[in-house]
Amino acid sequence: MAKTIKEINEKIKSGTAVIVTAEEIIDIVRKDGPQNAARKVDVVTTGTFGPMCSSGAYFNTGHTKPKIKLGGSKVTLNDVIAYAGFAAVDIYIGATAMAEDDPRNKVFPGKFEYGGAHVIEDLVAGKDVRLVGNVYGTDCYPRKKLATLINIKDLNEAVLFNPRNCYQNYNVAVNLNKEKTIYTYMGILKPELANANYCSAGQLSPLLNDPFYRTIGIGTKIFLGGGTGYITWQGTQHNPGVKRKANGVPQAPAGTIAVTGDLKGMKAKWLRGTSFEGYGVTLTVGLGIPIPILNEEILKYTTVKDEEIFAQIVDYSHDYPNGVSRSLGEVNYKELRSGSIKVRGKDVPTASLSSYAKAREISEELKNWIKEGKFLLTEPVALLPSVESGITFKPLKERPVKE
Repeated sequence: MAKTIKEINEKIKSGTAVIVTAEEIIDIVRKDGPQNAARKVDVVTTGTFGPMCSSGAYFNTGHTKPKIKLGGSKVTLNDVIAYAGFAAVDIYIGATAMAEDDPRNKVFPGKFEYGGAHVIEDLVAGKDVRLVGNVYGTDCYPRKKLATLINIKDLNEAVLFNPRNCYQNYNVAVNLNKEKTIYTYMGILKPELANANYCSAGQLSPLLNDPFYRTIGIGTKIFLGGGTGYITWQGTQHNPGVKRKANGVPQAPAGTIAVTGDLKGMKAKWLRGTSFEGYGVTLTVGLGIPIPILNEEILKYTTVKDEEIFAQIVDYSHDYPNGVSRSLGEVNYKELRSGSIKVRGKDVPTASLSSYAKAREISEELKNWIKEGKFLLTEPVALLPSVESGITFKPLKERPVKE
């Protein structure tokens, strides 16, 4: 039994395609068996909603009169530093960018109440954003100062472009320090194993439902920020060669994707500026990927359950910041979602930085888009590099610099 994406799209157009979520497929296979389920089901939808630091947006403001060259000069959006090193009026705002006068961690722990991610959320929400540029002026671009309000509806282009999203599995973070509370991108971790934080939608998470990237690649159409987007490349730190279980699921952080989409078609509900006390700002992104059921092998991967997905427990007080590769143990997502895990014989309460409820909502919304014929699948021009590619994430090789 084999299908093609073209055949599935024809069924979507005719209204006969069977679309289910990554939760629903588990019960369907339990009831009907994998062979019958693979014949019956055409698409499985996935979802995740969590903080994804390597995100940002670029846009073109249009030219002023007289014209101005913002490129190469200082530009801010709501006082947050933006990057204008492309051309005259093309600007990129990174999710983790901050205002120059933000105290950061000078008074520890810093609050990081507003940054680039909040600017993106405000733009998507239709709010006016203050653009300020102080530039050097040229013969063809004579204007030297600009202070104006901009709105997403007036921008020529507004595009979400995220270099690394949707991590395939991740660490469980704890703090072994006996006295000190630590503030990390995995949230606040209390001393002496007082809590454990994790960040994944588990059995709903996109790349965990296609662990070897058999259907996911450059050009794959996705749910992104409440609108549609595309995978444009493997994400930074893509690391497919990590150790895996027999079911193919990686036991440590592995694949990632770079994604892009029209910001004007997205919703602030699914792009949220998020402040991590003592660490910084990030963007919480809603993302979902449809998995076409081309054969029984692909279907089996989509039946992965929380109890079959394992993550490593990592100390963020010493081991992680110092690059020490050590696991304090391995736990599955059923255990993590139960609210408590055992670490070194101690019961440790758990909390997720990503929302399983929102991930479920995304998978349902994407399912409905496809059922209603609003969303067709795309054939990737190239699949993501898998285990065979030999790609690994390498640490920086530092070399001395002459003073």
